Amino acid sequence: MEFNPNNNVVKLCLQGMGMEEKGQPEEASKLFLQAWNEATYDFEKFISAHYVARYQKNIGDKLKWLETALQVALKINDDTVKSALPSLYSNIAKCYKDLSDPDQARKNYELATSFQDKPSDKGPFYHGTKADLQVDDLLTAGGSSNYKLDLKMNHIYFTALVNGAGLAAALAQGDNRERVYIVEPTGGFENDPNVTDKKFPGNPTRSYRSQAPLKIVGEVTDWVKQTPEELQKWRKKLADNKGEIIN
Repeated sequence: MEFNPNNNVVKLCLQGMGMEEKGQPEEASKLFLQAWNEATYDFEKFISAHYVARYQKNIGDKLKWLETALQVALKINDDTVKSALPSLYSNIAKCYKDLSDPDQARKNYELATSFQDKPSDKGPFYHGTKADLQVDDLLTAGGSSNYKLDLKMNHIYFTALVNGAGLAAALAQGDNRERVYIVEPTGGFENDPNVTDKKFPGNPTRSYRSQAPLKIVGEVTDWVKQTPEELQKWRKKLADNKGEIIN
């Protein structure tokens, strides 16, 4: 399952987040509820229920919506959604704690912990860059961030979505041509905390990072390339982003 920003339910949730940023919570709540009412399949229901839950003033109602999101997430059984389970179980546990049900709170905190192990994603994985590399070369941490040149990265980043790697290649520093390599992690890896559970629940971009090298095992040449106008929008968005990179 690939996250689609052009999906109608996703667009409604993005509009709701826009209302949040403008300090209009009632309008945001209406948009999230509209997203739920227009959701037709499980992934849409999962995302919209997650946001509807945030705007419930009653703890019992919030718990109901969180458990609705959980039930749908468990039906989906997809890596883009599994990464949301730790925070989902944790939020459910908080509700039970507030409702003075310590047994259910403890049970859900334990479930949250059980899902915090390394991601279950089996790939294939990709890394986008403008560097000219060969099969069997190793990509290692310690390079400069593409988004903050004075920042040396403690991890090497990769994704299971070839188009995401293609975008990273287009935004990478340098004048060489864009390259997307097929890579294999040589050690453990984790969800990229810069994108996981941020705007959307879980890790919809299937982005990961590792302190161990990535081994190049191949290269792809076919992915959806951004138009110059789209790339300009991405560069402006990154330039305007004042948030700190979790390194």
